[in-house]
Amino acid sequence: MAMTPDDVLKLIKDKEVKFVDLRFTDTRGKEQHVTVPVKHFTKEKFELGHAFDGSSIAGWKGIQSSDMLLMPDAVSARMDPFTDEPVLNITCDVYEPLDGKPYDRDPRSIAKRAEAHLKSTGLGEVAYFGPEPEFFIFDGVTWNVDMSGCFVKIKSEEAPWSSGIDYESGNMGHRAPVKGGYFPVPPTDTLHDIRNAMALAMEQQGVDVEVHHHEVGAMGQNEIGTRFAPLVQRADWMQIYKYTVWNVAQSYGKTATFMPKPVVGDNGSGMHVHQSVWKGGKNLFAGNGYAGLSDFAVYYIGGIIKHANALNAITNPGTNSYKRLVPGFEAPINLAYSARNRSAACRIPYVSSPNGRRVEVRFPDPTTNAYLAFAAMLLAGLDGVQNKIHPGDPIDKNMYDLPPEEAAKVPHVCASLEQALDCLRDDHAFLTKGGVFSEDFLQSYITLKEEELTRFRMTTHPVEFDMYYSS
Repeated sequence: MAMTPDDVLKLIKDKEVKFVDLRFTDTRGKEQHVTVPVKHFTKEKFELGHAFDGSSIAGWKGIQSSDMLLMPDAVSARMDPFTDEPVLNITCDVYEPLDGKPYDRDPRSIAKRAEAHLKSTGLGEVAYFGPEPEFFIFDGVTWNVDMSGCFVKIKSEEAPWSSGIDYESGNMGHRAPVKGGYFPVPPTDTLHDIRNAMALAMEQQGVDVEVHHHEVGAMGQNEIGTRFAPLVQRADWMQIYKYTVWNVAQSYGKTATFMPKPVVGDNGSGMHVHQSVWKGGKNLFAGNGYAGLSDFAVYYIGGIIKHANALNAITNPGTNSYKRLVPGFEAPINLAYSARNRSAACRIPYVSSPNGRRVEVRFPDPTTNAYLAFAAMLLAGLDGVQNKIHPGDPIDKNMYDLPPEEAAKVPHVCASLEQALDCLRDDHAFLTKGGVFSEDFLQSYITLKEEELTRFRMTTHPVEFDMYYSS
């Protein structure tokens, strides 16, 4: 049963909570917080909100109109497993104090509008999402960027490059080779206990964990599989997931990152996103077509593929994202669908029951803002359903072995953040349907990403010295 404000106040008393932590998410997807001593957290917080300065959040308010409100969502209340004192974390929506409406640029409010839009179309009642974020755990990382030059150095006892290091405690020598980190048992998998701790901490916070394992990347790549849930709830869980991974890693004296491509020459980290739409207790993706799909599901795929390049600006939001999406490797760059082909952007997983029928969109990565990404993919899919956009025939061949004339006919995801932002400028009408995303938000998002792009363009890269220093 969903928590109410009264339930939260009772939980605070029962758990002897000392502080309430109000959480919200900024445009880039980074969780922010402000902490209130429990004596000042009353039922009025749920009714009147908690004021804060929105001008200090990148891409939000100007200093001339900075007052904003955090409105706690009682359903999201959970105990923080990482604090010394008892702390209750609550996810908030961001509101405008003058008109009492959700803030146009608040990602969680955008996700809520996406759920409301789905219902308003009559096409469905609930959209389920199930992301599979991958991440690396390193022993340490150092970097520097200034006028004297730049560098990055990763430390990982699991890494193949560490075989020649004489560690104080000894070098045990059990290591996976490059791209050989998938499923080895300990001692090669040194992170099993850490993943156990992460899984238990997620469960304590209400996130349903289904599986965990070492991933392909030999130097500490991992995945923890969690259960699907409705759009907003699943995006909330994604924030809990990241918070947990970072904090458990730190408690073990290690560091975790969701960067899509932190290591040169080994696998990158993706975030395949499973999704389906339901109505009247029935899965609308289940049917009698290819791979057990309905026409609804096929058109949904059509919408994802049609708008994929615009989606890239949101689902693959950094310059580093496109170091993962490179032709010729396992990255899902091909805008096609298949029941088996993992090089396709959309895959239809095998399931034993029609209720499990879903589409797995494989090009997103875990640096995305989950609220924005899930909302954007839902809107793209619904646009496909409403306009009966057919994605063409499935491709079950290995797309990297296609004859050149066939390969040329298969479109690709974007190759750079710059290209993705251009595509979003040209193709975003599907996002503004139902007022889910506003023109104002999209422009502010593009401006924020252009700042990142400009900084990246203007910074000399060590590879350029390697290629051009003696030219």
